[in-house]
Amino acid sequence: MRTRRCSQNKIFSHLDGILHTATASVPPTCNSQQNRTVGDKSLEMDELKIIDYQLPRELIAQQPLPVRSSARLLVIDREREEIRHASIMDLPELLRAGDLLVANDSRVLPARLMGRRVSTGGRWEGLFLSVEDSTGLWCLLAHSRGRLGIGERVVLLDRSGVDAYEIELIAKKDGGIWQARAITTLPATEVLVQVGRVPLPGYIRRGIADAADHDRYQTIFAQHDGSAAAPTAGLHFTPELIDSLLIRGITTARVTLHVGVDTFRPISVERIEDHPMHCEWGDCPEKTAMAVRHCRSSGGRVVAIGTTAVRVLETAAISGEIEPWKGTTRLFIRPGFQFRSVDCLLTNFHLPRTTLLLLVSALAGSDLLQRAYQEAIMKEYRFLSYGDAMLVL
Repeated sequence: MRTRRCSQNKIFSHLDGILHTATASVPPTCNSQQNRTVGDKSLEMDELKIIDYQLPRELIAQQPLPVRSSARLLVIDREREEIRHASIMDLPELLRAGDLLVANDSRVLPARLMGRRVSTGGRWEGLFLSVEDSTGLWCLLAHSRGRLGIGERVVLLDRSGVDAYEIELIAKKDGGIWQARAITTLPATEVLVQVGRVPLPGYIRRGIADAADHDRYQTIFAQHDGSAAAPTAGLHFTPELIDSLLIRGITTARVTLHVGVDTFRPISVERIEDHPMHCEWGDCPEKTAMAVRHCRSSGGRVVAIGTTAVRVLETAAISGEIEPWKGTTRLFIRPGFQFRSVDCLLTNFHLPRTTLLLLVSALAGSDLLQRAYQEAIMKEYRFLSYGDAMLVL
């Protein structure tokens, strides 16, 4: 594997380019009731500059910290309109008794695939996205030298490079997404356990994972398989930190949102309303909806751990009050959005011109968010998936 690193890097870089330009990451099964654009009706290009900034490459974290909870924490205090610096380990002191932390318990699938083309023997690489409920076909992104053809077969290699399973490419859809038939009776998750690699984003070591990433690119909350990328705000938590929060009367709850690769796709349109918002599957169980209602009625604050938790909670509360919810959502949160369930947010630092940054701007306020990112760059915070975090209070 080491001797092929250069060519492998090129393929992963190309694949990462596909990830950022794909127009969909799951089959189009979204509930039309949740296909909503919420916010200002018009956001012009000069307003888009709110979420546009120059990210120095050297600030993109390439390795996780030795201790998850040792990350730095930039705190935005909206009431005082001030910014201060802390650590993730300070969370028990920064939050209050009665607050509720809500985490995303989606589990990252080992979705990176490597294989060879049966017809030519050439190298092939892909990223598993989902299984279509109606057909059982896999949806994936794929790349190989030479043109891939419908009906072509690919042998998937296990982690030691040995032939394992075959898939057949059935059709190519919008956004470069392939439908493939797995030539096995095993569920996709069982196949991925044997042949899949950690799906690191391309900005981390060009997507090439090492042994440590199998543990570190997974949160302690992970329970339900389905994500193609980690809900990274949750990466900072340890059981010890949770215990410290509980001792101070700060409780936790869970939601599920299976993260698709389109969540990182930059906004490339001139009018924000023309951006095709991605679709993701989520679940807000009754227990969590009840915990949120109790927290807010008791004067506590609902603190979402990550933008993915925000999307679930706000989708579940779209009617005005949070209710149990399960399904798919295209909820587009941007400046002007009325938050109905989330009061505070713990989140990592995001790529420029993304819907993730728009969501944070909607809660933090544009001016404070711009100041915070300028401060984070000046103070050399670590950015993106393995980076430091921000707390919006």
